[in-house]
Amino acid sequence: MSAPSAEKVKVVKQLARPEIVFAAARRKGTSLLYFGGSDFRVHAVDLGRDRPEARELGAHSSYVTGLAVAGGSLVSGGYDGRLNWWDLSSGSQIRSLEAHAKWIRRIAASPDGRLIASVADDMVCRLWDAETGALRSELRGHEEMTPHHFPSMLYACAFSEDGQHLATGDKVGRVNLWSVEDGCSVARLETPTFYTWDPVQRRHSIGGIRALAFSPDGSRLAIGGIGQIGNIDHLDSKPRIEVFDWRAGRRIGEAQGEGRGMVEHLVFHPRGEWLMGAGGYSDGLLLFCESDGTKALAQAKMPMYVHDMVLNDDLSGAVAVGHHKIAAVNWSA
Repeated sequence: MSAPSAEKVKVVKQLARPEIVFAAARRKGTSLLYFGGSDFRVHAVDLGRDRPEARELGAHSSYVTGLAVAGGSLVSGGYDGRLNWWDLSSGSQIRSLEAHAKWIRRIAASPDGRLIASVADDMVCRLWDAETGALRSELRGHEEMTPHHFPSMLYACAFSEDGQHLATGDKVGRVNLWSVEDGCSVARLETPTFYTWDPVQRRHSIGGIRALAFSPDGSRLAIGGIGQIGNIDHLDSKPRIEVFDWRAGRRIGEAQGEGRGMVEHLVFHPRGEWLMGAGGYSDGLLLFCESDGTKALAQAKMPMYVHDMVLNDDLSGAVAVGHHKIAAVNWSA
């Protein structure tokens, strides 16, 4: 199966939302989608219905920025620094933990559903037991300040498919790779193209690593964000993806999309047939690339800036969430 052409990517369902939706998760084998965003709330909606209606599960005290399904639970993370567990059957809250001292930017579940990783602007990654909520390990390896002496941010994390490794990425373009078993650092990558500093106009930086994904065999790591920016008041650069042989510390491919934009989410085809980035600028985009990142293959428009995305079980399409919309897309026809 080759990457779909832009013409094949069709939006088949849209759900308008009053908030910006930052995070989504789906229970496999169902049409049930969980989402959260700028209204501080966690919702569930059955997209298989003709007229889907969202149901509120509960809330954080700030933006909901991460969601993951692990076993029989949904875990949510937010700018309030808390992780909340929700029972998938009843929708009721199981527990709430004060997980980080600053904003949680992303969470991820290990492939076996036993661990939850959370990253936040305290520049720490923590691994949690998905069933009990117990802290398993704490991973520290990202600098708290940028090279220009401003607070940094820890945006992204991703598990390898075998669950043995975890990658974390920060604002200045640094990626740390960790052994999940013992919490030791096993590699470090530098990707400075993702970070822009303007010493004149605003004394401000922008960019950073916004998305990470391991290839199905675990040998490659894809990194997403935006290239060097000319005007820091806008996303004035192209969406960018780099792919590394992370064990060798060698970049093997780089691909750029058309127009302006940022890659917020990355996913490999489970058989390694393509790599897809999602994000946007004033509107949204899907960017399909060769799985080694050496070539951009197709770019399709989305009806909103995309913050997160989950693939369909049969790989026929995906559900994307973002600015005031949830959109189901299909590319199999």
